[in-house]
Amino acid sequence: MGDGNSIRTLKEFSIPDYILVPGTEIRSVSHVPACPVIVFINTKSGGQLGGELLVTYSSLLNQNQVYDLGVNAPDKVLHQLYANIEKLKHNGDNFAAEIQNRLRIIVAGGDGTASWLLGVVSDLKLSHPPPIATVPLGTGNNLPFAFGWGKKNPTTDLQSVASFLNHVKAAKEMKIDSWHIIMRMKASSKEGSCDPIAPLELPHAMHAFNRVSSSDKLNLEGYHTYRGGFWNYFSMGMDAQVSYAFHSERKLHPEKFKNQLYNQSAYLKLGCTQGWFLSSLFQSSRNIAQLTKVKIMKRQGQWEDLHIPSSIRSIVCLNLPSFSGGLNPWGKPNRKKSIYRDLTLPFVDDGLFEVVGFRDAWHGLVLLAPNGHGTRLAQASKIRFEFHKGATDCTFMRIDGEPWKQPLPQDDDAVVVEISHHGQVSMLATPLCRSKSMHDPSSNSTDHEDDSSDDEDDSSEERRKFGAAETFKYPEGVDLSRLS
Repeated sequence: MGDGNSIRTLKEFSIPDYILVPGTEIRSVSHVPACPVIVFINTKSGGQLGGELLVTYSSLLNQNQVYDLGVNAPDKVLHQLYANIEKLKHNGDNFAAEIQNRLRIIVAGGDGTASWLLGVVSDLKLSHPPPIATVPLGTGNNLPFAFGWGKKNPTTDLQSVASFLNHVKAAKEMKIDSWHIIMRMKASSKEGSCDPIAPLELPHAMHAFNRVSSSDKLNLEGYHTYRGGFWNYFSMGMDAQVSYAFHSERKLHPEKFKNQLYNQSAYLKLGCTQGWFLSSLFQSSRNIAQLTKVKIMKRQGQWEDLHIPSSIRSIVCLNLPSFSGGLNPWGKPNRKKSIYRDLTLPFVDDGLFEVVGFRDAWHGLVLLAPNGHGTRLAQASKIRFEFHKGATDCTFMRIDGEPWKQPLPQDDDAVVVEISHHGQVSMLATPLCRSKSMHDPSSNSTDHEDDSSDDEDDSSEERRKFGAAETFKYPEGVDLSRLS
């Protein structure tokens, strides 16, 4: 990495100090980098890999371009950077303007970390928001996989990181929908009785999910209001319960969760102990239909009730075709069925999300079979979950991999969760990108697959298809010997 070509290549990504640090002496710069980057790394992700990546990126780039998320809050970093750039532009600095136009962000971490950065960029409402590339450092890595960045944790040597930087330079920008979550609960004499409970501490994706102030226009008198957002998925039920158990265990015993292989096997083992594989033996109160009333709104129209089959124990509102380690729960319904049910191809920028249900983990494993999919419930632009006093005292929810435990009403209180469209953000995608844009001609020409199965609540049909799958295999990297 010490030869002249490599040094010249890295100049294409470097940003001088006077742009990054306000008050630094301004120096004339002759070369405008083709792909200036800001790098955010969650050093707690990927076992030791996060720390190693921090060292490597810092050695290749200006150290002031590389930030440890455990030390530097990304909103403060970007706010300072863009304020300084605007000041320099106002003083006639054309170089600063070029940096702003070409800037790209790299974020290394799990799905929750990537969503944290997406939320920050959205909330800052920047005049020219930078597109974001994701380095897969988590367990599932659904967000990186959806845009072609892979799902395996990366190597951290100089050559590998330099290669990744070149992929970032060559990547194309892609708009994706942002989804806003509002959660309201009636104020109770028992203060905080329905406040969301995170596993030991608030995860990154929950940082924007704080109770709004009394002066906020979203606040309603007599209610506690929370808000947040997601870009990949919102889920509720058994899958979120397993995720909550995994995050709780990892925070209690972080020394055990040092590599992706162990994390995946531990996750699968928790799925067994939480009853996700044997849900029929557990109480029917885990059924989504008994937990909540669900209404949806399609592209234009009124709210309408969404029927949830009684066997569904997990429901997913999906924006990207990557869930549970890169699987696609929606699949590709055949053309005839799509017309009959008024379904469209799933795009990431069409203002719609897909609503999918699962009965148990066996149903989820159908996704590994050719043309496998969950129970397709609807496509919608809005969805509302309304919880009243019921047979259980809590449920589990998660957004983009980050779970929480949600207490449910015990008296006349109600908890309402509503999801709606909230603009778009820009991602960086490689040629291996799985996500489809409605503005890409090649995406619209994609054929629907033959899919003879239907989406009715028929477990025998799903189990028949599961058993007949010749290519069935366990997820890559799972060590079955660790599951005993």
